[in-house]
Amino acid sequence: MVPALRLTLRIDVEGHPTLGHGKIRLLEHVAATGSISAAGRAMGMSYRRAWLLIDALNHQFTKPLVETKPGGGGGASLSETGQAVVDCYRAAEKEATAGAKASLGTLASLVKRPEKAAAS
Repeated sequence: MVPALRLTLRIDVEGHPTLGHGKIRLLEHVAATGSISAAGRAMGMSYRRAWLLIDALNHQFTKPLVETKPGGGGGASLSETGQAVVDCYRAAEKEATAGAKASLGTLASLVKRPEKAAAS
């Protein structure tokens, strides 16, 4: 059986990693849950880690990607810019995957399937 391959993208800005599948998933979780802490939990990370990633994203783009409401339990949501970034990233991911279809097929035929962990 040929292993399934998945192409992921990382966007670098002038040599600095800026955006990748993890940060996009975090933004999608914020959109779905309305909460930075819930988004972090959904991804198995602390609130602090999720907040630091979102704060960095908010400073790397011309407008904040995530808007927060002040106060404990105030909530969070994607801004229009945040939704546009997620949409553009997902579109680029689809375009890249479609463009790499032949190469991914060849790679899949050459790579071994990962071994399952031995049962104890």
